[in-house]
Amino acid sequence: MAAASLTLAERRERQQRHDAERASHLADREHLLAPRRSNAELEALAHEAEARFDSPDTTTSEVLAWVAETFGLRTAVACSMADAVLPAVVAEHIDWVDTLFLDTGYHFAETLGTRDAVESSMRLTIVDVLPLQTVAEQDAEHGAELHRRDPAQCCAMRKVEPLTRTLAGYEAWITGVRRDEGPTRATTPWVTWDDKNGLVKINPLATWTFDDVLDYARDHDVIINPLVNDGYPSIGCAPCTRRVAPGEDPRAGRWAGFDKTECGLHT
Repeated sequence: MAAASLTLAERRERQQRHDAERASHLADREHLLAPRRSNAELEALAHEAEARFDSPDTTTSEVLAWVAETFGLRTAVACSMADAVLPAVVAEHIDWVDTLFLDTGYHFAETLGTRDAVESSMRLTIVDVLPLQTVAEQDAEHGAELHRRDPAQCCAMRKVEPLTRTLAGYEAWITGVRRDEGPTRATTPWVTWDDKNGLVKINPLATWTFDDVLDYARDHDVIINPLVNDGYPSIGCAPCTRRVAPGEDPRAGRWAGFDKTECGLHT
């Protein structure tokens, strides 16, 4: 039944059922996890999969079916909340999959609203990944608006370190990196070994286009950050993200004015 046709009581009942199912999953989660394999074992799996899926016929569903069978709940999805397409696609294979949201303290209100809407309506588990310092504590130690003076250091402290720390408990992480996002991502593989984090990295949307993402969201009624339809095809922290003009590289609005195209998570 479409959400718009539900009565208030039906909406409340559906939300209560959703919350109860999440609570049940979290209570049972630890019993569903196998012991973490060694880095050597995981690296071997990554190299085998990279060769296995190195084909123009490889599909997103095929890759994710392998991920679900091989790693199960030892998998984490990284989601910027520009949209919920990636966790929605993954959740078709891994119910209540951990979905990591980097809560940098600098997000657009629309991004935080998208995060909350995703948590309240989708069968996944949001994990808020927090920096070691609040924005106020960082300002006190490094000066206000570090992102304007040294965006690389700001990203390292508010994104890279927190994600690295959080990923330590998983065997694999899934990202939404796509080859069409720009030259630095044009050769993105389906599966690779992430030596920096010591786990398998999967890019199941690697061959998708921006239009593919929007089409999937429309066809499956998946939540989209409203900024996407307001000129922001790539959404990061509010102070470091601007609108993109028609025909521009989708990531041209990230760190405009700096010789920087990546936050460091994928390099």
